[in-house]
Amino acid sequence: MVERVIRLNRITAPQTHLILKTPPEPGMVHIGLGNFHRAHLAVYTAEAVARTGGAWGIYAYSMRSDRNARELQEQDFCYSVVDIHPDSTKTVIPGIHSGASGGPEALEKVFTHLIDERTRIISLTITESGYCYSTQTGGLDRTRPEIIHDINNLHQPYSVIGLLAYALMARAQSHRAPVTILSCDNLTSNGATTKRVLCEFAQELVAGDANLLLEYLQERTSFPNSMVDRIVPSTEERHRILVSERLGIHDEIPVPAEKFSMWVLEDNFIAGRPAWESSGAIFSEEVEKFETMKLRLLNGSHSLLAYVGALSGKPSVPEARFTPYIEEAVRKFMKREMAPTLQMPKVIDLDEYIADLFSRWSNTVLSDTTARIGSDGSIKLPPRITESSLWHSERNQATPLTALILAAWLACMAPPVGFDPGSIARAMKDPALEYLTQLRSQSQSPAEIVERLFADGKIFSRELNRLTELKNQTSTFLEQIIHSGIEATTQAAISF
Repeated sequence: MVERVIRLNRITAPQTHLILKTPPEPGMVHIGLGNFHRAHLAVYTAEAVARTGGAWGIYAYSMRSDRNARELQEQDFCYSVVDIHPDSTKTVIPGIHSGASGGPEALEKVFTHLIDERTRIISLTITESGYCYSTQTGGLDRTRPEIIHDINNLHQPYSVIGLLAYALMARAQSHRAPVTILSCDNLTSNGATTKRVLCEFAQELVAGDANLLLEYLQERTSFPNSMVDRIVPSTEERHRILVSERLGIHDEIPVPAEKFSMWVLEDNFIAGRPAWESSGAIFSEEVEKFETMKLRLLNGSHSLLAYVGALSGKPSVPEARFTPYIEEAVRKFMKREMAPTLQMPKVIDLDEYIADLFSRWSNTVLSDTTARIGSDGSIKLPPRITESSLWHSERNQATPLTALILAAWLACMAPPVGFDPGSIARAMKDPALEYLTQLRSQSQSPAEIVERLFADGKIFSRELNRLTELKNQTSTFLEQIIHSGIEATTQAAISF
């Protein structure tokens, strides 16, 4: 391992640098040691510390597995973040992680770091599903098995919410030092949602514990909202080869990422923070506008690209984006169904933002996969399409391209008997897959699948159940996908 660090310090390739040769003293714990964290928060933090100093080393933890932590340890916490773009060879090695662990067996170790007074920020990239929130209420989903377990076994939590509650209660019982909980996931009002879920979890505990934790949450914590944006696909062998060519070293865990990166935050940090603005982060009072812009225009369009692309046999985002009927559908979806429902931030022009999105989706070198983007649709879709659908319904306006997304998602994840959505769709993962499979088996027709889906209220808010036109359009398009194919169905949605 020592030899590797020496070799990294000798790198002289252009546009490549080791940001921090020695990790600073710890000040943050990050939960969710995936590629996005390593290419986003870790890079912003390393660059901020390099410019302005501060004890903001990151101890990272993976809840489910110790694989990422072991791989990071084996490389002395060094890894490269590689710009995958035709006009950039930039590669950085953050050097910000002071330690890492993973899996249930490491709970006590991460717990020690979470309750340490020096920990002033606990950050999260745990995907939307990890927050155990209800897409109907926006609060805690009390039916989740891990939540039921954690309420009764808080000392050995299965969920991140349980782990946070356990650690924050320990802080409340001991030093009561303040701490910020910073969500870096694609949730509506991610800070406020995280706080609400934690408070509702606390209310389920026995009275003494509930009061102690709720008081600490209200008085000694902060939950800033933030918007994160950078496309970071999974690591492949071609990325390891690219790093070897660029740097002359072998990196087993490089992180490929697009050149573009954005981070917008509320400046609400009760225990201090790194000077992230020095590394390009934007502190703004318009976080909600940035968040809505991204959620509906980028993420909503990503869903269309993923599900229509998968059914069209397009394994990558660029392949889907360059398919003429898919591109036309995405452009009309953004302009007609999403843009009217939101207010753009003052510093962002709508047309320029859309042009930038298509430029980012055109990156054939990066080639993010439609299967990856289409996974977890049951959690991702409700915040992306609910408010916009209700907005149009109040004005008696149809949303055929939103219905197309829903129909294509159902065709991928709950295909009616006899319909094969293809290998790309089958590669998609979803926490509601068992429910969706049951829904399909209990329904006699595509229309019944749609009707049961909205009537059940298990995934989408029951508010959507009253949108008869949206349901009818979704049923019609699901039928068309089965009998006429995805291209003809997409053309029908475009022409509606």
